[in-house]
Amino acid sequence: MSDNGVQPAAAIPAQPASLKQYLAIARFDHITKHVFIIPGILIAYALRAPPLDHALASIVIGFLSAIAIASANYVINEWLDREFDAFHPIKSGRSAVQWSLSPHLVYTEYVILAVIGIALAAWVGTTFLYTSILFLASGIIYNVQPLRSKDRPYLDVISESINNPIRLTLGWAMIDPTTLPPSSLLLGYWTAGAFLMAAKRLSEYRDISSRSGVDMLQRYRRSFRYYTAESLTVSCFLYAMMSAFFIAVFLTRYRLEYIVALPFIAILFASYLWLSMLKESIAQRPERMFRSKRLVAALSLAIIAILVTSFVDLPFLNQVLEPGFIPVNKLK
Repeated sequence: MSDNGVQPAAAIPAQPASLKQYLAIARFDHITKHVFIIPGILIAYALRAPPLDHALASIVIGFLSAIAIASANYVINEWLDREFDAFHPIKSGRSAVQWSLSPHLVYTEYVILAVIGIALAAWVGTTFLYTSILFLASGIIYNVQPLRSKDRPYLDVISESINNPIRLTLGWAMIDPTTLPPSSLLLGYWTAGAFLMAAKRLSEYRDISSRSGVDMLQRYRRSFRYYTAESLTVSCFLYAMMSAFFIAVFLTRYRLEYIVALPFIAILFASYLWLSMLKESIAQRPERMFRSKRLVAALSLAIIAILVTSFVDLPFLNQVLEPGFIPVNKLK
């Protein structure tokens, strides 16, 4: 029996892993996902304008902390998923599937990375530290029995995507440790992450079910027993619409200029959904998202729009968006 209480899907190879394989399960190549920290930095500075005496040091150490904690989560993720990943056409090539790893070394690696991440977080500040502890806890909730939310339909998406508002808050706390981001922004960021994770599952469903059948897909991940391509597509639209709603609430309450950036964010959502519909899409491997020129272009436009609207005032928007009604006599 495995750590998850299930019969192993395949025999673990007898060949012992080297240092290279132990480093591989920390997935340092997934560092690109920390791009979601950057909007927290920019928006905190734009809205709060705090003194930046130690901002550079906080940003550098904060990123190192986030990388260490994320890698700790990846270590436990890959170890506990090794029997299930054997059924995935891509993940079956992971180190934990292909090599014999020592449980003692795996858990030691997890503890070392977690301690490094929390120690660095404590240096940045109290808000950053508490958020980092939540970041670490999210990995346990998502991967470890009896919670293991990744096996529960829809809850898997919601619990995995909580890393989005966590990363946003980490970026915010690097700049302004005295406050938290607005709840509307956190909810918008959370549901945006849910959209990304649902699109990832949609891509996996389409690819694996067409190649190996639904049965193989369900062996890889239990939550797929309850999903269909249609339900995943509908959930993508639902999460996107909820995200747009919460983001719109944030825009109108805190900085009206951000409305100009909303169409570029919508284009970014559409580009990612388009990617998820492609065969063997990189949506299944978000760490490689920058290999898509179309997605990079959409992301660049969205970031530029957020940057410009963060620091450039557009007073005419107040007049344009004032409530108004067209008199009937002007239509005659």
